[in-house]
Amino acid sequence: MGFGEDDLRALAGVRSFERGLGYLDAVSGLEVGESSATAVVHGTDAYEVELTLAGDDGLSGWCDCPYGQEGNFCKHCVAVGLTVLRRAKTIPRQRAAAQARASGLEAWLTALSRDELLTLVREQIAEDRGLRRRLELRAAAARSDLGTVRERILALVDPRPFARYGYVEYAAAPGYAQQVAEAAAALRALTADGRAAQAVGLAEEAIRVLGEAYEEIDDSDGVVGQAAAAVAEAHVEACGVARTDPERLAEWLAGQVLGDGGELTDLDPLDYAEALGPSGLARVRQLAAEALRRRPSGWAARYLMERLVKAEGDIDALVALYAQDLDPSGATHLRIAEELESAGRADEALTWAERGLRDCAAETYIEGRLVDYVCARYAKAGRHADVVGVRRVRFRTERSLVAYQQLRSAAQAAECWGTERVAALAALREDARRERGGRYGGPVLIDALLDDGDADAAWREAEGIADDRQWEHLADLSRETHPAEALAVYLRLIERLKEPTGDRVYEHLARLLQGARDCHRVLGTQETFTGYLAGLRAELKRRRKLMSILDRYGL
Repeated sequence: MGFGEDDLRALAGVRSFERGLGYLDAVSGLEVGESSATAVVHGTDAYEVELTLAGDDGLSGWCDCPYGQEGNFCKHCVAVGLTVLRRAKTIPRQRAAAQARASGLEAWLTALSRDELLTLVREQIAEDRGLRRRLELRAAAARSDLGTVRERILALVDPRPFARYGYVEYAAAPGYAQQVAEAAAALRALTADGRAAQAVGLAEEAIRVLGEAYEEIDDSDGVVGQAAAAVAEAHVEACGVARTDPERLAEWLAGQVLGDGGELTDLDPLDYAEALGPSGLARVRQLAAEALRRRPSGWAARYLMERLVKAEGDIDALVALYAQDLDPSGATHLRIAEELESAGRADEALTWAERGLRDCAAETYIEGRLVDYVCARYAKAGRHADVVGVRRVRFRTERSLVAYQQLRSAAQAAECWGTERVAALAALREDARRERGGRYGGPVLIDALLDDGDADAAWREAEGIADDRQWEHLADLSRETHPAEALAVYLRLIERLKEPTGDRVYEHLARLLQGARDCHRVLGTQETFTGYLAGLRAELKRRRKLMSILDRYGL
């Protein structure tokens, strides 16, 4: 297939790749074609997987599991990919067989008479409702029976056959989505057959039905939304071909975006730019501006206005629009700064970012990217003292390890870390005295000292305030320099892990035992550790998985 394990790992990520290893025995029905492989992977459900190797685009994968439906290269794709690699010797034979089957089918169909082909099609229609609906639509379109075409398309987007007590449940959503996708295909076919004007009207009816129904559908996997987006794309295409009246299209589009059902199809006015033309876009903007005046905080109207103004390239109008509703976190200030910088107005961009820091100085939470933006530009200009000032202010408000690390980095660049560190540690020491914990439970003071590599200071401060995570980290840093103190920590933590069970606990216990062994080695008391380990194994010998893990760690 032209790929390897490294390609699978890069596409899936380490976690999904490792999980995929556990599904190798769950792959069945592998079929290999000229540039694709399909199979079923049995997990929580039976999932269909297709891998495709398409020229310069490289390897891609599709799976109908929830994670795969979001566009991810999931563990099931990994399992199929690994199965293909492990059967590499048989792939050429399978590919040749697939080509032979395809050629044989083509030759057989070509040799059939008209009556034989009709019989075959009728058999398939009787067995396959979806095929029958698609052919009924094509037949109606071919004879210009637009009434039947409309009836069939609206039947496809009608959720009632899938609803139970008025609600389309999660399990029924994929079936409904498949019908909506069929409606989208029918609309595109109608446009291709020279009936774009009729396709416009039918697409708008379908979008209305979908918008009204969406709140009563459990579309957790987004499959209905994806199919509805295909209907919207068919509408865009039909509008372009039919040369729809720009004024009417503008009013319909604004009504959809500003109305209650707009979130389903996520209509973007810029997709219709060609069909709308200058006059239509101007009308949409007028309607958006009126909606904003009526309701300044309206999200939909603001989104519509932002898209239109941004498309026009009027940076000043865009900044003015953003400035009407500044987020207290500074996120909007950052958006303005980024837009101005993209327009080549770097000085104004920095002014807005600095204003954001001032406006949000008293906020507990401030957009971290705004702080980073200002600091990066100060550093580029050689204003290292100003970078320290910004980081110092943020550290006073947000006393976290990250804020401490950022202050340290800035102060080291400005060659003033000694002074800044004393003040920062004093603040963290006061927090520890007031029992102000860190992100993981222990005080930030201990994390900061450990991050500095100052184990001696951490030992002095840790008693009575550090949590188990911090004690373990401190012991890991101090095996060689404070072996007796580190050993006491390891033994205390090991005692606490004797009762819990589970692979994660056993792995943790093994790592602690390795640490204790290293301390005994430095102390020259290896025999003591040997006796301790033997006693522990005897005490916990019934836990076979633990014994296996200890063996793997050489314990």
